[in-house]
Amino acid sequence: MLTGVGTINARKLLTHVGGVEALFKEKKSNLLKIPGIGDYIAASLAKIDTHFERAEQEIAFIEKYKVRTYFFTDDNYPFRLQQCTDCPIMLYSLGNADPDTKYILSIVGTRKATDYGKEMCSTLIKGLSELGVLIVSGLAYGIDTAAHKNALDVNLPTLGVLAHGLDRVYPTLNTQLAQRMLDNGGLITEFMSGTDPDRENFPMRNRIIAGLSDATVVIEAGSKGGALITANIANSYDRDVFAVPGRVSDNYSEGCNNLIKTNRAALVQKPEDIMYIMGWDVEKGGKAPVQQKLFLQLEPDQETIVNILQQYGSCSMDKLCFESKFQTSKVAVVLLNLEFEGMIKSLPGKMYQLS
Repeated sequence: MLTGVGTINARKLLTHVGGVEALFKEKKSNLLKIPGIGDYIAASLAKIDTHFERAEQEIAFIEKYKVRTYFFTDDNYPFRLQQCTDCPIMLYSLGNADPDTKYILSIVGTRKATDYGKEMCSTLIKGLSELGVLIVSGLAYGIDTAAHKNALDVNLPTLGVLAHGLDRVYPTLNTQLAQRMLDNGGLITEFMSGTDPDRENFPMRNRIIAGLSDATVVIEAGSKGGALITANIANSYDRDVFAVPGRVSDNYSEGCNNLIKTNRAALVQKPEDIMYIMGWDVEKGGKAPVQQKLFLQLEPDQETIVNILQQYGSCSMDKLCFESKFQTSKVAVVLLNLEFEGMIKSLPGKMYQLS
C-alpha cells in the first residue's frame, strides 16, 4: 500500500534489510543506502504505521472468508510464479486449486469469441482431461469464460485470475460460474479486497496467468489486446506459447496468426500438439526413450536433473525446476554442462531429454 513501493522495490527492500519486521524498524539513513531507494520511497516507508488500520481490516476479511494467502518467500508460494522476477509479493485465493499441480495450462483469447473459438477451446480441453491439467484463465467474457466452463464440464480444476479483490466478481454475469469454480479450482488475485477492476490492473493480472502456467494457449485474438500481452509475457518468462490459427480474413484470428508467423507461438490444431511439444504425451501412454546406464561421474545437481529426465523421458525447463526445486538459473547451468558432455540434447519447444 506504500506509494512508490511496487513489486520490484518491495523485493529489493526485503532482500537488503532481511525481512518484513526488520523493514518496519529500519532507519531512513540506512534505507537511502539501498540502490534505487531515494528520499520519496524512504519517506513513504516512514509513514508505514498509517496503513496498519487498513491492514487489520484485510486480515479480518481473510479470516472471515477463509482466504488462503501466499507471501513470496513462503514455502507454499506457487513455484512456477516464484521464478518470475516480477511475481506478486502477496497472493490471495479462494477455493481448492493447487497452484503447484503437475500440469498447468493457461488459455486466453478475445472477449468476442466466435463459434470456431469456443469449439477449439472445448476440443483442446477435452483432449487434456485425462492428464488432470489445471486450466488457468482470467474469468473475462469470451474465451476465458469458455475455458473455465469447459474445464468444469470435463471435471478439470480451473483457476480464475482476477484484476480486483476477492470481495466481488467481474464481470458480474460470471458470478455463478465463479461459485462453481470454488468447488473444483478457485479464484486468485494479488489485489486486496475493495480493489476495483480498473483498467491498469488487467496487464498486471495477465503476468500472473502467464507465470502460473507451464504454457499459454491463445485461442482467437485481434491485432491488439490482453491475450497478446499475456502471450508476450509468457515468452519473456521462457514459457511455451501456442496459438490456434484461423482464416487470414478473420479479425479475431489476426493476433494468433501473427504470433505463429513471427515464431512467438507454436501452431496448435489439436490437444495432441500440446502434449507432444510439452512432453505430456509420454505420461498419457506414449513410450519414453530407454536410457542406457550412465558411467560418467555426476555432480549431485546433475544427478538430480538426469534422474528426472530418466523418469519422464523429456521435460521443459519449468518442469525440471518444479521437480528439482532448483532455481531457473541453476537448472540452466546444469543443463548447459550436461549438453556439453553429450548427455542430454535439446528438442523443439524448449524441451530436453537424455541423449
